[in-house]
Order: sequence, then structure tokens, then C-alpha cells
Amino acid sequence: MKLLSYKIANNQTLQIGVLEDECVYNLNSYFGNISLIELLKIEGYQNKVKKYISSKNKIKHSIKNIVLLPPIPQPNSFRDAYAFRQHVETCRKNRGSKMISEFDQFPVFYFSNHNSMYGDGQEIEIMPDHFNKLDYELELAIIIGKGGKNILVKDADKHIAGFCILNDISARTLQMEEMKLNLGPAKGKDFANVIGPYLITKDELDAKSIDTVFGKKYDLKMQCFVNGKLLSEGNAKNMNWTFSEIIERASYGVELFAGDIIGSGTVGTGCLLEINGTNKRKKPNYIEKWLNDGDEIKMKIEGLGSITNKIIKSKNNHSILKLKK
Repeated sequence: MKLLSYKIANNQTLQIGVLEDECVYNLNSYFGNISLIELLKIEGYQNKVKKYISSKNKIKHSIKNIVLLPPIPQPNSFRDAYAFRQHVETCRKNRGSKMISEFDQFPVFYFSNHNSMYGDGQEIEIMPDHFNKLDYELELAIIIGKGGKNILVKDADKHIAGFCILNDISARTLQMEEMKLNLGPAKGKDFANVIGPYLITKDELDAKSIDTVFGKKYDLKMQCFVNGKLLSEGNAKNMNWTFSEIIERASYGVELFAGDIIGSGTVGTGCLLEINGTNKRKKPNYIEKWLNDGDEIKMKIEGLGSITNKIIKSKNNHSILKLKK
């Protein structure tokens, strides 16, 4: 199923629906005034949704007549992991560092701002300081559907409600400054995350799943285009840590809740930081490329759809970089 949150143009009421054949079936007319998080908690909700779609009393809209919102507009929490070895190893190599052995010992993640979520098609207003090496990050994410604590790898898959594309937009100058102090990332990453376009339920990806002793991986092609030009390409199956392993660590001594979002981290070649560093290592006179005002970012992941967002420079000239002592 393709589950989504949306609104009708000129109507700010948040609604939830399911997409089939370019039609969005409104689920609030059947389930009442609930969010997508609340829908995920309903036992057997998928069968109930199918029954509603086949009924005579359904309400539907054309996908062209709605405004997509993030599938989970205000998740309970947002963790972003570091699961692709290629990305980590290449970035370290680009700055003259050896690969860190701890990467292969346990999965890590950081908490980001769960209240800074954007959906497909939304313009993203960026502050001036963010344009100091502004970057995209090509990722996929899971949405927790069933909560739990101390979840084991062997049980983790049943806690996943579905998947979506994630663009973890990053201001690299702010990020690198604060991480020199061995904290963060924080202000370099807390201003904009794009998730969407829908929540794709697990069953939709069964044909692309790869069983391992550490949980499932997924053979999904990943791409990012800027202004129509393909810049990044990878595959989700190259995750060195599975989502099951990440869930096991994230839930250790801590309750996970329905609606929590966990990102995969950046796929290899999936950001300008990595691309620029590799090119500069090979050609010292290479001119770095970063995102600029008016740029359009499009991300596609096989089976998950695509998200497209335009970057707009804010008229607010306030700078925290100028406040440094």
C-alpha cells in the first residue's frame, strides 16, 4: 500500500489516504479523525483499508488535486543512521583518514529535528548560513509501526510499517564547525528533512527483499538529480547494517513508538560532500559544487517513488556564523 498524508488546496485540514491508480482514497471518512501514526496502530488496518476501497461509500480524489505532505508530518522522533560503509570510508579517505574499525562493530545513529519535515513538492526556505556548502543526502528510511523495547534482530522486521525516501539536507560549514567539538551534528542538519512521497508498506517490496541472518536488505536502485542532472546513484542492498540491526541497537533500554522514523544514512556517492572530496583528491584544482538558490533536487528510489523539492533563499539575513566570538 501507498499510504500518505495530504491536504486539499486552500484547505489546511490534514487528511490521510491510500493511493491506487492515481486515485487517493480518503481514509478519514472511514476511520475518523486520525493521523497516519494512529492508523498504523490499528490491528489489521490493511484489510480494513482494502474493504473500504471496495465499498460504495468511499471518498476519492485525483492525485493531481491534492497537496502531498510528509507521510508522517510530525513523527515522535527521527534517528538517522550511518549504514553504508562506502560513504563512510570514502569521506574519511577524502580527508586523509583511515577507515575507523568501530564502524564494523555496531551501528550508530544521531537524533535530528523531528519537527522539520517537508514533503514531496514543497519549497524549502534556506537561511543564508545554510548556503555555506549546502548539500543533499540520498537515503531511505523506515517508519516504525509497532512499538517495543529491547527488540532483537530476529523480531525487528515485524516492527517496520514501511519505507519512504529521505533527503537529509545538510549545511556542511555549520556541521563541520560544531563537530570539531565532538558534538553534533546539530545546526548543520536540523532545519530541513524531506520524507516521502508515501509510506510504502513492506509487502510492496517483498520481491526486492534479500534475506540475511541479520534481517532483510532490499535491492532498490537509488538516484539523485539536481536540475535534471544525475549526480548520485547507488543501491539500498549495499547497506552494511540492516534496519533490523539498527532497530536492535536503537531500542536497547529504550521504547520505540509507532511513527518513529529511522534513516539509513547516505548511500555511497549520495551527497556532494563525498563527490567533491573524491574529485578534489583526484584533481586538486577541482572546483567544488554545492546547492544554490533555485536548485531543484529530485530523488528516486525503486519501488518508493520520487520526491522533488526546490531550494529558496530566505529574505532573512540573520547569520549565526557572524556571531562567533
